[in-house]
Amino acid sequence: MRIAVIDDYQDAFRKLTSFPLLRDHEVVVFNDPERDPLRIAERLDTAGAEAVLLTQQRTRFPRTVIERLPKLKLISQTGTHTAHIDVAACTERGIVVSAGGGGNPAPTAELTWGLILASLRHIPYEAEQLKRGRWQSTLGVGLAGRTLGIYAYGRIGSQVAAVGRAFGMKVICWGREGSLKRARDAGFAPAASRDAFFATADVLSLHLPLNPETRGIVTGADLARMKPSALIVNTSRAPIIAEGALVEALKNGRPGFAAVDVFEEEPVLGGEHPLLKMDNVLATPHLGYVVGDNYESYYKTTIEQILAFAAGKPINVVNPEVLKK
Repeated sequence: MRIAVIDDYQDAFRKLTSFPLLRDHEVVVFNDPERDPLRIAERLDTAGAEAVLLTQQRTRFPRTVIERLPKLKLISQTGTHTAHIDVAACTERGIVVSAGGGGNPAPTAELTWGLILASLRHIPYEAEQLKRGRWQSTLGVGLAGRTLGIYAYGRIGSQVAAVGRAFGMKVICWGREGSLKRARDAGFAPAASRDAFFATADVLSLHLPLNPETRGIVTGADLARMKPSALIVNTSRAPIIAEGALVEALKNGRPGFAAVDVFEEEPVLGGEHPLLKMDNVLATPHLGYVVGDNYESYYKTTIEQILAFAAGKPINVVNPEVLKK
């Protein structure tokens, strides 16, 4: 099969230990990002792609792309999220969508704490000042005794909460009842109310998946309740915060600070995003899951999906009805 891999920013795919498993197939890798649907379709059609490998939700795959790829037979997706793919259009055209597991929540939890510590202790700024010849410019904020708010106690939120406890923080949680039950079972207290959750947290970390129910779930009114000294951290997905609400809240000083790893439209190139122009924001380019071990795990699953399809026994199929056609 002719396999196209898109959005491999670091050119990591061909260096994976599992890459040789595709030795009997022709693989084309695209490293530069492309967001225009028609150009994506043209690129893949020119490559003669019979299978496309998608990394997380880096590229939307709408009907306008799918209908322009007559040779496409398979989309192999890292992770299980497929909201960015028009699965119905794939089914109509007989395209199998395989989306398995793989990956580890630990790297995102680690990055969350990297952002918290870097922000509260001004680490990037102080490191740069030291290079410029200046010795100590700021006063940091300690963690012990302060309140950490975890919005969604799941695979990642639970790890972030455990580290907060180890640092001597008071940990409070918010989310759906299932999330709150898991938090209670682990010995973490739910906030007294949603309003209290936002109002009392010194550090508030978001760990919700993005879906129609969570899009815009954090509102401008929620943010306005936060302390002027508070830090909000988002290593989940940008659209869980209402559009434009975070920039406006930071301008108004509630919360006073933000650390973000995610943006509404990615990649952000040329520094063109309002958060990147704010002194009270620490931002990274969606590094949460981007570690070698995670790439090995995620991509091995996608390769196994491709090989299973080529052998006539597709796995992790999101649209099983397509197999009946």
